[in-house]
Amino acid sequence: MLERGAELQARDLAAEPLSAEELDALIGARDYRQFLNTRNQLYREENMAEHPPSRAEAIRRMAREPNLIRRPIVISGGKIVLGYNEPALEGLVAGGKSKKKKAVR
Repeated sequence: MLERGAELQARDLAAEPLSAEELDALIGARDYRQFLNTRNQLYREENMAEHPPSRAEAIRRMAREPNLIRRPIVISGGKIVLGYNEPALEGLVAGGKSKKKKAVR
């Protein structure tokens, strides 16, 4: 993305985790399960694919355990791309009116 001229505002979740309130606002009306990191050990141990936590519980757990959040999260305007999805990320860069993007890693 940087090679394409995008400006990124990054946030390292290990150093500065998202609060439950921030996660709730970020997820908005989207399906919260898309924000869960399916590769995370806790996700697999608790079989969250078959038995997902409630939205409130998932947000609480993601706030407490940032590795449970699928990353990167790239936000441009009202659009969000979760995980490394090269075509979707390219679409944000190519289609975005502003070059400034937010990325959470």
